[in-house]
Amino acid sequence: MNDALVVFSDLSEKLNYNLPNFPLYVRKGTLHNFHNYAAACHWHPDIEFILVLEGSMDFFVNGEVLHIDKGNGIFVNSNRLHYGFSQNKNDCTYIVVVIHPSLLGEVASLARSYWDEKFGVHMNDFIVLKEHNAREKEVLVNLKRLYEEMHNQSNNNPLRLLSSASNLCACIGELLSKKTEHMNDVQLITTIWKMIGFIHQHYDLKISLDDIASAGNVCRSQCCKLFNKYVGQTPNIFLTQYRIQKSCDMLRETNRSVCEIAISCGFQSASYFTSIFRKQVGYVPIDYRKQNQ
Repeated sequence: MNDALVVFSDLSEKLNYNLPNFPLYVRKGTLHNFHNYAAACHWHPDIEFILVLEGSMDFFVNGEVLHIDKGNGIFVNSNRLHYGFSQNKNDCTYIVVVIHPSLLGEVASLARSYWDEKFGVHMNDFIVLKEHNAREKEVLVNLKRLYEEMHNQSNNNPLRLLSSASNLCACIGELLSKKTEHMNDVQLITTIWKMIGFIHQHYDLKISLDDIASAGNVCRSQCCKLFNKYVGQTPNIFLTQYRIQKSCDMLRETNRSVCEIAISCGFQSASYFTSIFRKQVGYVPIDYRKQNQ
């Protein structure tokens, strides 16, 4: 595995897997639960599958934007920058399945060697899954089956879950191929990881553009160019939206005061936080909490 992937995996998104000691995430989601109908740009060592059940969504992967209609889906390879969103702020219901490499056993196992080969940095970043393609439809059908098995309250069999997850990995692995990419591209992505990781870790503090650029060991201009290319936003917009998303989570899931949440999310005061929140979300924080608790 590429050294950069090992070094920066601790800065990636941490997932709340369905079952303890079983790194498999299988849930339904809706875009309206995210601020501005857009998840935060993130990455993780897991591979990810999305199946759109209702509506449609746009999906950003390593600088490319794809559109996914109802019945179709997308596979995102390990350690790729990605997020789902709706440019028109229309809702979308989807199944998301995320599989961590440790689910397939120890690092030295044959299955993990296959994982490193198929889901490494030199393979396809993503595959758009179309239901009219027989091989891709097989993946989509398996996603539905895995969701049903995970949420079968009467018989949550870990061996069946493991078998279905392994089958998903095998099916998508056969569709992947090597991409033509220079090592310089990998280094640029690694720089982005450093800067996004810095924001993830320090969003509660006062952060300047210089701080973000320094985290990637680049100048301000290069920092902005990389964010625009690989994240689709300026560093400051990404920082503000990440703070707002974190504040939305706290408003929904805690009873902390607006002032406490403002300070915890890096805003200088409750009044400034309320002003930015209203512009971004369309409600003041208290009204958002009432509607979403």
